[in-house]
Amino acid sequence: QVHLVESGGGLVQAGGSLRLSCAASGSMLSVNGMGWYRQAPRKQRELVATISTGGDTNYADSVKDRFTISRDNAKNTVYLQMNGLNPEDTAAYYCYWKGWAKVGDNTQRFDTYWGQGTQVTVSS
Repeated sequence: QVHLVESGGGLVQAGGSLRLSCAASGSMLSVNGMGWYRQAPRKQRELVATISTGGDTNYADSVKDRFTISRDNAKNTVYLQMNGLNPEDTAAYYCYWKGWAKVGDNTQRFDTYWGQGTQVTVSS
């Protein structure tokens, strides 16, 4: 199994910045990718940013040029630097880890694991 622990959320004024972190641990064998989604009240969960093992990144149009995703492979940690925050960015942010993990004595599984979420609230 893979466990993800997120941190860095909080309350910030519009125009401010936050940096989210997500550390993965457990029986990881090989990672395919990591990233962030967010879910605002009464809205569907939406992609924010992803990063591949090779460092290729992908962003939602709404956060391009404001958010930066990065990763530390040695620490199995992914980061989301969020600048120029606005009230529309208010949401619970969830990180994910996708890849092969050991789930039993002789069993491996390709799956996506999620963190518990961290709340980001941007006041106007």
